[in-house]
Amino acid sequence: MTNLPTMTAPADRAPGLDLLRAGAILTVMLYHLSSHGFALGAPGRHGWLGVDLFFVLSGYLIGWQVLRRYAAGGRPDWPAFLLRRALRVLPAYLAVLGLYLAVPAWREAERLPPLWQFLSFTLNLFPDWEHARAYSHAWSLCVEEHFYLLLPPVVVLLARRPGMARVLALAGALFAGGMLLRAIAWQQAVAPHLGTGGDAAQAALGYVEHIYDPTWNRLDGLLAGVLLAAMRAFRPAWWTRVLRQGPLLLATGAAALAWVVAIEPLSRFGAIVQFPLAAFGFACLLAAALSGRLPFARLALPGARPLALLAYSLYLTHRQVYGWLDTQLDDLPATAPLAAFCLYNLAALAVAAVLYWTVERPALRLRDRLLAGRVTHIDNVACAAGLTGPSPRAARRPFRPVLRPAVPRSRRWHERGSPRSAPARRHWRRPVPAERA
Repeated sequence: MTNLPTMTAPADRAPGLDLLRAGAILTVMLYHLSSHGFALGAPGRHGWLGVDLFFVLSGYLIGWQVLRRYAAGGRPDWPAFLLRRALRVLPAYLAVLGLYLAVPAWREAERLPPLWQFLSFTLNLFPDWEHARAYSHAWSLCVEEHFYLLLPPVVVLLARRPGMARVLALAGALFAGGMLLRAIAWQQAVAPHLGTGGDAAQAALGYVEHIYDPTWNRLDGLLAGVLLAAMRAFRPAWWTRVLRQGPLLLATGAAALAWVVAIEPLSRFGAIVQFPLAAFGFACLLAAALSGRLPFARLALPGARPLALLAYSLYLTHRQVYGWLDTQLDDLPATAPLAAFCLYNLAALAVAAVLYWTVERPALRLRDRLLAGRVTHIDNVACAAGLTGPSPRAARRPFRPVLRPAVPRSRRWHERGSPRSAPARRHWRRPVPAERA
């Protein structure tokens, strides 16, 4: 057993995860703010990494929601899973899309991509950054939606014949496939515009449209997060040993990210390895944030939780706010950069807070009410085993185990081989014991 605090606390409210969420949205905001007349140095150049951190966080949290049920001996409620995701993402996303359509003066760019791309979540598959950039940061939500749709069938197929070898083979194939696809895309869309006489702007445009945006090139972070969740669910002893190495995880993650920012993105090497290397670095930081061996993993830093709660609304609205302020303040970022920096970000926080309290939070409360009754025996088993916090309904009453008829031994055990020729190999799927969770 171990006394690591995060093993029994709800993972989505761990102080370390709140800090990572807050850091992710701040780096994204600084990255976009650098294109509005602010000289922000390294944060302005490398703030795109915040999206990769969001991908790792999403892969871990969503993967944990799904895989903990298998670890407890049950099956996920897939309709409830999709409903939860829809009510988490769609209300605020569609509200902001409505603002882009209704108030063109608030757009950060003149033209908006076609409406059908937003409604079908194919914005990142048919990008037109040269002519239509308004609300283009919704590309990452398209990647997330594709992940939500692909995860259930993949998990169901793997659960039919579970095994570490199959999981690792699939993960390796996805990592290698992404690297191969990025190498091909770089050769076709970026390489012709590099070198003497090349057009750097066209090279950057080709990189964004053919390497940075498409879903098949951006699965590294999501996959890294899911692998962490799988380790926690099915190899709890390994998970406990990993979490004991908090300082080493922090140092390794920092070193990997330092290497990432030193790589030129438009180079062939950068196109191939930058995303998986960033995924590895952020996966190390995420594990460090859950370890409980570091101060930032245990202590709730002031401001981290509010920023984490507003992260989604901030991501959706901050570029719109920045674009509108550009039309109202003219050259204020050049004449009074500090005042403009504070004003831009305070305005973004205010608009995000309005969206959160009027759209996002009511949708989340509606989700909780709709799903409050969908409590199963597996939820109770997972809660008792320390695999997750109690569900909203279970939290209102003491845990009472659900008694089921005994299952015949012949149905619980699967024997391979002949008992006469060699000892049979027995495989029994059972819930993870509480002391190992």
